[in-house]
Amino acid sequence: MSDIDFQLERAPAVLKERHDLLAGAPTARQTSLLTRYWRILMRRRMWILGSILASLIIGVIVTLLMTPMYTAATRIDIQRQADNIVRIQGVEAETGRSEVEFYQTQYGLLEGRYLAEHVAQQLRLGDSPQFFETFGLSELVEEEFANGRPIRNDQESRQARNKVAASLLLQNVEVEPQRLSRLVDIVFTSPDPVLSARVANQWSASFIETNLQRRYDATSYAREFLERRLEQIRARLEDSERQLVTYAAQQRIVNLPSNVASATGSGADRPLLVDNLAQLNQELSNSVADRVRAESRLRTASPSTTEALQNSTINQLRGSLAQAEAQYARLMTQFEPEYPEAEAVAAQIEELRKALQTEEDRIGGSVASTYREAVRREESLRDRVEDMQSSLLDLRRRSIQYNIYQRDVDTNRGLYDSLLQRYKEIGVAGGVGINNVSVVDTAEVPTLPSSPIIWLNLGIALVFGTLLGCGIALVFEQLDETISDPNDVQKILGIPLLGTVPRLTDEDPVEATQDPKSSLVEAYLSIQTNLEFATDHGAPYTIAVTSSRPAEGKSTTAFTLAKLLARAGRRVILIDGDMRSPSVNGLLGLSNEYGLSNYLAGGSELDQLLQPGDTPGMSVMTAGPKPPNAAELLSGSRLSKLLEELRGRFDHVVIDAPPVMGLADAPILTRHVEGVLFAIQANSTSINLMRSALLRLEAAHAPVVGAVLTKFAERNAYYGYGYGYDYGANEKPA
Repeated sequence: MSDIDFQLERAPAVLKERHDLLAGAPTARQTSLLTRYWRILMRRRMWILGSILASLIIGVIVTLLMTPMYTAATRIDIQRQADNIVRIQGVEAETGRSEVEFYQTQYGLLEGRYLAEHVAQQLRLGDSPQFFETFGLSELVEEEFANGRPIRNDQESRQARNKVAASLLLQNVEVEPQRLSRLVDIVFTSPDPVLSARVANQWSASFIETNLQRRYDATSYAREFLERRLEQIRARLEDSERQLVTYAAQQRIVNLPSNVASATGSGADRPLLVDNLAQLNQELSNSVADRVRAESRLRTASPSTTEALQNSTINQLRGSLAQAEAQYARLMTQFEPEYPEAEAVAAQIEELRKALQTEEDRIGGSVASTYREAVRREESLRDRVEDMQSSLLDLRRRSIQYNIYQRDVDTNRGLYDSLLQRYKEIGVAGGVGINNVSVVDTAEVPTLPSSPIIWLNLGIALVFGTLLGCGIALVFEQLDETISDPNDVQKILGIPLLGTVPRLTDEDPVEATQDPKSSLVEAYLSIQTNLEFATDHGAPYTIAVTSSRPAEGKSTTAFTLAKLLARAGRRVILIDGDMRSPSVNGLLGLSNEYGLSNYLAGGSELDQLLQPGDTPGMSVMTAGPKPPNAAELLSGSRLSKLLEELRGRFDHVVIDAPPVMGLADAPILTRHVEGVLFAIQANSTSINLMRSALLRLEAAHAPVVGAVLTKFAERNAYYGYGYGYDYGANEKPA
């Protein structure tokens, strides 16, 4: 195990992580993209706050300058199926369309230009200069109106003004369907509350009116077509009826009307001959029945026939005969037949029998006569039926053409009746109107303006200002070619960050180092601690501090670092290596008559060039007189000899090296040291310039151990950078 590994095992976790950072290894804490953007926004927060404040001010000004707008809304109910006042279907189909298609069509009609022009026409907005002035069309009012009246009142001018008014209505009207319902809100906004309510109410009324008119117009073509067809069918029906009547008259065909013929069981007109034949057949049947009955009575021919039994005279004679015979029988029980009274009764019985026989003979002759009459009538009816059947056959032969004419008449009459019925239905449906739209809530005159809403506008301004400020911050971050975030040092330059040094506003750096608890001293103590892990033996023996360009804080860094190492009980020498623009002598108030240039030129001994610093254990070698060519002096062997000799006398040699860019001094000087600190001024030095400087150092094989971010504003310090620099600075010792 190496010495440095052994030290790392004994070091605290934080120091071990810092060593990993110096070695370029990934740490456990990785900055996420969200964290990076958060740091960017916080660094540029003044821009964001300024953008928000400006947006809020603009929002307030715009709100105060905006014209108050009033919104009125009418709610209507659009039904999928119309309420039929009469059970008559119109021309338009009522089924087979999807719900979405139907309602989208209705919404499109509500937002149509035709409806807007109808509303403008009904409200006479095209003739109202106040309406156009309400929407800021003062130029149109000056051109078209004079003394509150239109200058040109012809139809073309009225239509043009009406179209302009309709366009204004369409720009300010909104159709808002209520979700999961048939309700639709018609919302109109204008600077005039009364106008808003009038337009909203008229919009719903015009929609209902145009809806009914559109349905009525849809039947116009059908009515006209049916009228033409009815006229044609009527003419054809009349011609066919004339042909039928003429032929019937010629052929002497007489038919009974349907209402008369219906008694016979037929539903159509029937020839009169058919009914006559039916009646004769019925009479013939009756005559045959009469003849059969007469023949039956004739064959019976006895007194006990039905006629005889039903004859009152015969029944009376039979009764008298029965009484006389009964009386004669009683007399015979007492007297002889020669008894006078018995003889008288016998004579009476004989007379009654003769009268009864005479009456029965008379009845028998009547039955025979009835039979003969029935036979004659039957024969006569049969002859008439045969004649009528022959006539009927002839009629049917003649009725073939008649039936052809009759079918034409029936067809034309049926077609005419159907078309006439449909024509009446369409007329009734179009006249009554099938309305599927109704007003649920009418618009009322609004009392409070709907806009501007100050809190809404301020909220929008706040959001807009925040987004604008964030956008500006990100744009400036992209345009910023400097390093403002300490985390970017490792990511962009590829070298570890040893620490950050806060910006001093009114305090002198040398005076700040006199206070052990100042933020400057705390920052450099952190850098010194990180340097202890730069090599396996601790802080490098020879340390050069350089930068890309002048005035990046490298001299202050070199001076403070040397001073802190001396305070730690080490022997330290600070060398001003920038012989072209020396600054160490100015920091410490020392003489620059003799210094590094004298030694490199070989004109002075080392002891003569050393001056005491402001801290025990610290010595200083100034830059000395400005040489004609500093690069040649640094390229000589005297520099290596100087460093070797100083290493034997001091624990650490800290060199304030010249800037890298534009000069060859720094690459020559830094390749002779054990470690190089690269000073970077926050928010100042270009990234490309720093990369170029590091490439020059890399080409010179300079051992860059890390970077120091100087003049770092504490308002940009996050996640440990700058935290704790002033911790305990104001505490009194116990």
